[in-house]
Amino acid sequence: MKKISIVLSLFLFAFLESNAQQFKVITSVESIVPSGLGRSRIIDAQEDKNFKEFASEQTEEDNTRNKSKRSEIRVKNFEETKLLNFYNIAGIRFQNIAANDAVISSKLSALAAEGWELAFVTSAVEADAGQNDGQGIFITRYIFKKD
Repeated sequence: MKKISIVLSLFLFAFLESNAQQFKVITSVESIVPSGLGRSRIIDAQEDKNFKEFASEQTEEDNTRNKSKRSEIRVKNFEETKLLNFYNIAGIRFQNIAANDAVISSKLSALAAEGWELAFVTSAVEADAGQNDGQGIFITRYIFKKD
């Protein structure tokens, strides 16, 4: 009976462990600043953070401000892969976009080879808002999962 209990416990542990999922977020930031003055990168955090350490719950009875320190949230270990800017001095540079696509594809393929499955992709843009703006980024988040 003792052996059966041990085997069942191990089976249950293995079943529960196999149902746990991990998630990983990779972000590409591509500059759309005129004249190629911006910076473009792929960012991949190399350390984990527990959101619970920086979260607070507020209620009508207790609306105490979240006292988390920003310095504790910062990640110091991350991989930064250089990308090219969308613009150069002459304007939009399609060769740069193709080069970025190749580098991003390489990163995504490497993660797939490590067992990560691409689950979601979301992107946004903050574009040049006129003559005096001169700012802009195109950001894409690639969300991976692994069983």
